[in-house]
Amino acid sequence: MHVVMFGDQHAETLGGAQVSMRLQRRFLEKAGHTVTIVAPAMHRRSRSSATASDPSYLDLPSVPITFDREYSLTWPGARTDRRVDAALRRLLDDTGRPPVDVVHVQADFWGAFIGHRFAKRHGLPVVHTMHNRVDVGIEATAPFPKLVLRVLNAWQRRALGVRPIGWDGWAYLRGLATGASAVTAPSSHFARRLEAHGATAGVVPRTGRVRPEVDVIWNGIDDDLLAAALAAAPAERAPGRPRFVWLGRMSPEKRLLPFLEAVALSGVEAEVEVIGGGGQLRAARRLVDRLAPRATVTFAGRLSYAETLRRIAAADAVVQTSIGFETQGMTIFEAASLGTPAIVSDPDLAQELGGGFWPVGDGRHPDPSIAALAEALRAAASDISAGTPRTPDPTVRERFRQSSRTAAMVEVYERVSR
Repeated sequence: MHVVMFGDQHAETLGGAQVSMRLQRRFLEKAGHTVTIVAPAMHRRSRSSATASDPSYLDLPSVPITFDREYSLTWPGARTDRRVDAALRRLLDDTGRPPVDVVHVQADFWGAFIGHRFAKRHGLPVVHTMHNRVDVGIEATAPFPKLVLRVLNAWQRRALGVRPIGWDGWAYLRGLATGASAVTAPSSHFARRLEAHGATAGVVPRTGRVRPEVDVIWNGIDDDLLAAALAAAPAERAPGRPRFVWLGRMSPEKRLLPFLEAVALSGVEAEVEVIGGGGQLRAARRLVDRLAPRATVTFAGRLSYAETLRRIAAADAVVQTSIGFETQGMTIFEAASLGTPAIVSDPDLAQELGGGFWPVGDGRHPDPSIAALAEALRAAASDISAGTPRTPDPTVRERFRQSSRTAAMVEVYERVSR
């Protein structure tokens, strides 16, 4: 089977969706399938040179859209349509790859438009993975979010010719789902929200059936990296103060600054490691200097994925602080796979995880207060120091392996291709 994936950003750039696409490609190819990834070309020379000769990447002309040139945009339209068709024809002719069987859209914006237009031109089924709570993300990161959503909906309707009811984030996702033969989501709670708002697949080609259910397929963890991290993990907890790890993009929706305030308010004597980078790094450093918490806070910066897993395995708990934004919350699943419990702020993610966590607040309703997060930190530190930490659900490890996630996605591919 030949799967063509479309992304908003090149798979070798930073981001959870990009990590997932790279992993899916690897395990699909291990299973004997062919994968081509269509995305905007990169503009960071150190990254683009590494993939220039890789036939699995079909890079489209693009313009950088961030100051660090990490991310780029390809404008959807007739010119890009012609470029995609011509480039894919050349790729098939030059490499002997088989014809395309299914289109897998893993994008929310221009990559989604380009992918759906390609599938429609060639009569191919589309599997659309919804990675993004568009409404929450734009609310957290953009000025005048309602205006931004109206513009996005208008752009989508022009690019795809769809007419969903409404102009909010759910209308936008409904528009994307309309052209899909199947919609997948990386968590049950996000899948149920998509269904409740009508963001489900349209008419399935070749059968004429409508599928109102959203398939839940977690983003997974590399089987080999998981095995290596487990093999390198300490057999027993090293002595010392409780060790907490926070990791992610340093942007407002991730709530790093409230976490650091909670660390100070809690008064816990602990080792706190912050992994990642982003626009709030300088503010985070200043905040720690000003608050002077009893805990020792270190900023590790961006680490390799393998090293990040090693740090998670060595920690006593991973701290998850975003609320309402994550569609899966990868870090707590990575932690559970490695036997590390979590402090969880988002009740939806806690329910998905099943066990092995300290909830923030009552665990049933979101509580964004600094006081509730501080109390959860105190409870976790107390349990860890007493030798009675929470224990993650042991079944998560097997259910989170990428090999099992790829097998589940192949079943969806086969269903829509019949």
